[in-house]
Amino acid sequence: LFGKALAFFAALTILIASLGLLGMIVFTLELKTKEIGIRKVIGATVWNILSLISREYTRLIVISIAVSIPVTLWMMNKWLEDFAYRIHIAWWVFPVAGIAALLIALLTVSFQAIKAALANPVKSLRTE
Repeated sequence: LFGKALAFFAALTILIASLGLLGMIVFTLELKTKEIGIRKVIGATVWNILSLISREYTRLIVISIAVSIPVTLWMMNKWLEDFAYRIHIAWWVFPVAGIAALLIALLTVSFQAIKAALANPVKSLRTE
């Protein structure tokens, strides 16, 4: 019962974080509408626009993963050494969790970025 509740709240946390990231990317794309339109008129491909938009978010996520892995590993080992039955957390668990977080973030960002890259540049430039 406790494990099911923990899994539910973990999934809820991931959903709320993804919604926050989605809000940030929609706001960023709203600010960069004219830039994306100009780049498309000049000849940028969908891949160029996608990498332009997702690069800054990917960089921030990789930095946060690199900072959080050693801190979390140290804190977990300190917390677990007080228990009578000690376990050792494998080092590979943290990079796997980081890669999963990166994939979830890239899926969230890429959906909106592809939508913006496929939009008609004439409409975005006409409204600006």
